[in-house]
Amino acid sequence: TLSASQRWEKAHYHVDQVSSCGGAACTGVICNNPEIVTVGEDGRINLFRADQKDAVRTIDNADSSTLHAVTFLRTTEILTVNSIGQLKIWDLRQQRNEPSQIFSLTGDRVPLHCVDRHPNQQHIVATGGQDGVLSIWDIRQGPMPVSLLNAHTAEMWEVHFHPSKPDHLFTCSEDGSLWHWDNSTDVSEKPSFLHQGGKSTTYFSHNTINQSVVSAWLTSDPTKDRIDITNLIPNQTLSVNSLDVLGPCLVYGTDAEAIYVNRQLFA
Repeated sequence: TLSASQRWEKAHYHVDQVSSCGGAACTGVICNNPEIVTVGEDGRINLFRADQKDAVRTIDNADSSTLHAVTFLRTTEILTVNSIGQLKIWDLRQQRNEPSQIFSLTGDRVPLHCVDRHPNQQHIVATGGQDGVLSIWDIRQGPMPVSLLNAHTAEMWEVHFHPSKPDHLFTCSEDGSLWHWDNSTDVSEKPSFLHQGGKSTTYFSHNTINQSVVSAWLTSDPTKDRIDITNLIPNQTLSVNSLDVLGPCLVYGTDAEAIYVNRQLFA
Protein backbone atom coordinates (compact mmCIF):
# COMPACT_ATOMS: atom_id res chain seq x y z
CA THR A 1 0.00 0.00 0.00
CA LEU A 2 1.26 3.44 -0.94
CA SER A 3 0.62 6.44 1.28
CA ALA A 4 1.80 10.04 1.32
CA SER A 5 4.69 10.57 3.73
CA GLN A 6 5.07 14.28 3.03
CA ARG A 7 2.91 16.93 1.40
CA TRP A 8 3.65 20.54 0.52
CA GLU A 9 0.49 22.54 -0.06
CA LYS A 10 0.51 25.41 -2.56
CA ALA A 11 4.16 25.09 -3.40
CA HIS A 12 3.41 27.20 -6.48
CA TYR A 13 1.02 30.15 -6.61
CA HIS A 14 0.41 33.40 -8.47
CA VAL A 15 -1.03 35.58 -5.71
CA ASP A 16 -0.20 34.27 -2.25
CA GLN A 17 -0.22 30.97 -0.42
CA VAL A 18 -3.24 31.75 1.76
CA SER A 19 -5.51 32.76 -1.13
CA SER A 20 -8.19 30.24 -2.02
CA CYS A 21 -7.50 30.87 -5.68
CA GLY A 22 -4.46 31.85 -7.67
CA GLY A 23 -2.64 28.54 -7.46
CA ALA A 24 -0.04 27.89 -10.15
CA ALA A 25 0.78 24.64 -11.90
CA CYS A 26 3.86 22.75 -10.76
CA THR A 27 5.42 22.00 -14.14
CA GLY A 28 8.55 20.10 -13.17
CA VAL A 29 10.00 18.04 -10.34
CA ILE A 30 13.35 16.29 -9.88
CA CYS A 31 14.56 14.18 -6.98
CA ASN A 32 18.09 13.63 -5.71
CA ASN A 33 17.43 11.83 -2.45
CA PRO A 34 16.62 13.35 -0.03
CA GLU A 35 16.31 16.63 -1.92
CA ILE A 36 13.39 17.49 -4.19
CA VAL A 37 13.30 20.51 -6.50
CA THR A 38 10.11 21.82 -8.10
CA VAL A 39 9.54 24.56 -10.68
CA GLY A 40 6.29 26.11 -11.78
CA GLU A 41 4.17 28.31 -13.94
CA ASP A 42 4.82 31.09 -11.42
CA GLY A 43 8.56 31.18 -12.20
CA ARG A 44 9.32 29.91 -8.69
CA ILE A 45 11.94 27.33 -7.64
CA ASN A 46 11.43 25.31 -4.45
CA LEU A 47 13.98 23.11 -2.72
CA PHE A 48 12.41 20.54 -0.38
CA ARG A 49 13.75 17.67 1.68
CA ALA A 50 11.67 14.54 2.01
CA ASP A 51 12.10 14.60 5.79
CA GLN A 52 11.20 18.29 6.33
CA LYS A 53 7.76 19.85 6.35
CA ASP A 54 8.85 23.31 5.21
CA ALA A 55 10.79 24.27 2.13
CA VAL A 56 14.55 24.36 2.63
CA ARG A 57 14.75 27.23 0.16
CA THR A 58 12.48 29.11 -2.21
CA ILE A 59 13.55 31.43 -5.03
CA ASP A 60 10.35 33.43 -5.51
CA ASN A 61 11.19 35.39 -8.64
CA ALA A 62 13.60 32.98 -10.25
CA ASP A 63 12.10 33.63 -13.67
CA SER A 64 9.70 36.14 -15.15
CA SER A 65 8.36 33.45 -17.48
CA THR A 66 7.06 29.93 -16.93
CA LEU A 67 9.64 27.38 -15.87
CA HIS A 68 8.84 24.16 -17.71
CA ALA A 69 11.38 21.62 -16.44
CA VAL A 70 14.28 21.11 -14.04
CA THR A 71 17.09 18.60 -13.56
CA PHE A 72 20.18 18.29 -11.42
CA LEU A 73 23.47 19.22 -13.07
CA ARG A 74 25.48 18.32 -9.99
CA THR A 75 24.57 17.73 -6.35
CA THR A 76 24.41 21.46 -5.66
CA GLU A 77 23.45 22.78 -9.11
CA ILE A 78 20.26 22.56 -11.12
CA LEU A 79 19.26 23.34 -14.70
CA THR A 80 15.94 24.94 -15.64
CA VAL A 81 14.32 25.69 -19.00
CA ASN A 82 11.65 28.31 -19.61
CA SER A 83 9.04 29.55 -22.04
CA ILE A 84 11.34 32.02 -23.80
CA GLY A 85 13.96 29.51 -24.93
CA GLN A 86 16.43 29.91 -22.08
CA LEU A 87 18.48 27.31 -20.21
CA LYS A 88 19.70 28.48 -16.80
CA ILE A 89 22.09 27.06 -14.23
CA TRP A 90 21.41 27.69 -10.54
CA ASP A 91 24.01 27.11 -7.82
CA LEU A 92 22.06 26.23 -4.68
CA ARG A 93 25.10 26.99 -2.51
CA GLN A 94 24.78 30.64 -3.43
CA GLN A 95 22.27 32.70 -1.48
CA ARG A 96 21.69 35.16 -4.29
CA ASN A 97 18.51 34.47 -6.21
CA GLU A 98 20.02 34.72 -9.67
CA PRO A 99 21.28 32.06 -12.08
CA SER A 100 25.01 31.52 -12.33
CA GLN A 101 24.76 31.09 -16.13
CA ILE A 102 22.17 31.75 -18.83
CA PHE A 103 22.07 30.05 -22.24
CA SER A 104 19.60 30.90 -24.95
CA LEU A 105 18.28 29.82 -28.32
CA THR A 106 19.00 32.37 -31.01
CA GLY A 107 16.34 33.88 -33.23
CA ASP A 108 12.78 33.07 -32.26
CA ARG A 109 12.45 32.42 -28.53
CA VAL A 110 10.87 28.99 -28.87
CA PRO A 111 9.69 27.66 -25.48
CA LEU A 112 11.79 24.82 -24.09
CA HIS A 113 9.75 22.06 -22.43
CA CYS A 114 12.29 19.49 -21.23
CA VAL A 115 15.92 19.07 -20.20
CA ASP A 116 18.33 16.28 -19.31
CA ARG A 117 22.09 16.12 -18.81
CA HIS A 118 24.51 13.48 -20.02
CA PRO A 119 25.11 11.03 -17.15
CA ASN A 120 28.90 10.85 -17.65
CA GLN A 121 29.79 14.16 -19.30
CA GLN A 122 27.90 16.72 -17.28
CA HIS A 123 28.76 19.55 -19.65
CA ILE A 124 26.53 17.97 -22.32
CA VAL A 125 22.86 18.87 -21.99
CA ALA A 126 19.85 18.05 -24.16
CA THR A 127 16.67 20.10 -24.37
CA GLY A 128 13.44 19.81 -26.35
CA GLY A 129 11.17 22.60 -27.45
CA GLN A 130 7.74 23.57 -28.62
CA ASP A 131 8.87 23.20 -32.25
CA GLY A 132 9.91 19.57 -31.70
CA VAL A 133 13.61 20.37 -32.19
CA LEU A 134 16.23 18.57 -30.10
CA SER A 135 18.98 20.94 -28.93
CA ILE A 136 22.37 19.72 -27.70
CA TRP A 137 24.33 22.16 -25.50
CA ASP A 138 27.93 22.19 -24.28
CA ILE A 139 27.67 24.40 -21.22
CA ARG A 140 31.43 24.97 -21.23
CA GLN A 141 31.21 26.67 -24.61
CA GLY A 142 29.27 29.85 -25.22
CA PRO A 143 25.62 30.67 -24.65
CA MET A 144 24.11 28.87 -27.65
CA PRO A 145 23.39 25.21 -28.44
CA VAL A 146 26.05 23.17 -30.22
CA SER A 147 23.52 21.32 -32.41
CA LEU A 148 19.91 21.75 -33.43
CA LEU A 149 18.37 18.51 -34.68
CA ASN A 150 15.03 18.53 -36.46
CA ALA A 151 12.93 15.91 -34.74
CA HIS A 152 9.24 15.75 -33.91
CA THR A 153 6.44 17.56 -35.73
CA ALA A 154 4.95 18.96 -32.51
CA GLU A 155 6.00 19.82 -28.95
CA MET A 156 8.71 17.63 -27.43
CA TRP A 157 7.57 16.83 -23.90
CA GLU A 158 10.45 14.76 -22.54
CA VAL A 159 14.09 13.98 -23.27
CA HIS A 160 16.27 11.41 -21.48
CA PHE A 161 19.75 10.05 -21.94
CA HIS A 162 20.02 6.37 -21.15
CA PRO A 163 21.72 6.36 -17.69
CA SER A 164 24.27 3.65 -18.52
CA LYS A 165 24.34 3.87 -22.34
CA PRO A 166 24.43 7.64 -22.88
CA ASP A 167 24.96 7.34 -26.64
CA HIS A 168 21.27 6.42 -26.61
CA LEU A 169 18.69 9.16 -26.14
CA PHE A 170 14.90 9.03 -25.91
CA THR A 171 12.37 11.74 -26.75
CA CYS A 172 8.57 11.87 -26.85
CA SER A 173 6.13 14.30 -28.36
CA GLU A 174 2.64 15.69 -28.69
CA ASP A 175 2.63 14.17 -32.18
CA GLY A 176 2.31 10.68 -30.64
CA SER A 177 5.86 9.53 -31.35
CA LEU A 178 8.54 8.19 -29.02
CA TRP A 179 11.98 8.18 -30.59
CA HIS A 180 15.10 6.20 -29.74
CA TRP A 181 18.18 8.12 -30.94
CA ASP A 182 21.20 5.84 -31.34
CA ASN A 183 24.37 7.91 -31.68
CA SER A 184 26.87 5.13 -30.95
CA THR A 185 29.69 4.44 -33.39
CA ASP A 186 29.37 2.28 -36.50
CA VAL A 187 25.64 2.92 -36.74
CA SER A 188 25.45 1.71 -40.32
CA GLU A 189 26.98 -1.67 -39.53
CA LYS A 190 24.98 -2.77 -36.53
CA PRO A 191 21.52 -4.35 -36.42
CA SER A 192 18.54 -2.67 -34.86
CA PHE A 193 18.44 -2.94 -31.07
CA LEU A 194 14.68 -2.75 -31.07
CA HIS A 195 11.91 -5.28 -31.49
CA GLN A 196 9.27 -2.87 -32.73
CA GLY A 197 8.83 0.33 -34.63
CA GLY A 198 10.16 1.70 -37.86
CA LYS A 199 13.93 2.01 -38.15
CA SER A 200 15.61 4.68 -40.20
CA THR A 201 19.10 6.10 -40.39
CA THR A 202 18.85 9.85 -40.68
CA TYR A 203 21.39 12.49 -41.64
CA PHE A 204 20.91 15.82 -39.92
CA SER A 205 22.15 19.27 -40.72
CA HIS A 206 24.06 20.07 -37.54
CA ASN A 207 24.64 23.66 -36.59
CA THR A 208 27.92 22.74 -34.93
CA ILE A 209 29.81 25.48 -33.13
CA ASN A 210 32.39 23.53 -31.12
CA GLN A 211 34.55 20.88 -32.73
CA SER A 212 37.11 20.25 -29.98
CA VAL A 213 35.27 17.84 -27.71
CA VAL A 214 35.32 14.12 -28.36
CA SER A 215 31.73 13.06 -27.79
CA ALA A 216 29.17 11.27 -29.90
CA TRP A 217 26.71 14.11 -29.31
CA LEU A 218 29.15 16.94 -30.05
CA THR A 219 31.13 15.50 -32.95
CA SER A 220 31.16 17.22 -36.32
CA ASP A 221 33.02 14.42 -38.09
CA PRO A 222 30.98 13.76 -41.28
CA THR A 223 31.65 10.02 -41.03
CA LYS A 224 30.02 9.95 -37.59
CA ASP A 225 27.41 12.60 -38.21
CA ARG A 226 24.71 10.01 -38.56
CA ILE A 227 22.09 9.10 -36.01
CA ASP A 228 20.00 5.96 -36.07
CA ILE A 229 16.40 6.70 -35.10
CA THR A 230 13.61 4.29 -34.27
CA ASN A 231 10.05 5.31 -33.50
CA LEU A 232 9.11 2.86 -30.76
CA ILE A 233 5.36 3.37 -31.17
CA PRO A 234 4.82 4.26 -34.84
CA ASN A 235 1.03 3.84 -34.79
CA GLN A 236 0.43 6.03 -31.76
CA THR A 237 -1.90 8.95 -32.37
CA LEU A 238 -2.26 10.38 -28.86
CA SER A 239 0.36 12.55 -27.22
CA VAL A 240 3.20 10.78 -25.40
CA ASN A 241 3.56 13.06 -22.40
CA SER A 242 6.37 11.61 -20.34
CA LEU A 243 9.00 8.89 -20.32
CA ASP A 244 11.72 7.42 -18.15
CA VAL A 245 14.34 4.78 -18.80
CA LEU A 246 16.18 2.44 -16.45
CA GLY A 247 18.34 -0.39 -17.72
CA PRO A 248 16.41 -2.40 -20.33
CA CYS A 249 13.05 -0.86 -19.37
CA LEU A 250 11.34 2.14 -20.89
CA VAL A 251 8.26 3.58 -19.18
CA TYR A 252 5.99 6.14 -20.82
CA GLY A 253 2.59 7.73 -20.33
CA THR A 254 0.16 8.99 -22.95
CA ASP A 255 -3.13 10.82 -23.32
CA ALA A 256 -4.74 7.38 -23.27
CA GLU A 257 -4.49 7.71 -19.46
CA ALA A 258 -2.29 4.64 -19.29
CA ILE A 259 1.31 3.85 -18.38
CA TYR A 260 3.22 1.56 -20.72
CA VAL A 261 6.35 -0.46 -19.96
CA ASN A 262 8.70 -1.69 -22.67
CA ARG A 263 10.81 -4.36 -20.94
CA GLN A 264 12.93 -5.29 -23.95
CA LEU A 265 14.48 -2.03 -24.96
CA PHE A 266 17.67 -3.70 -26.14
CA ALA A 267 17.83 -7.02 -27.92
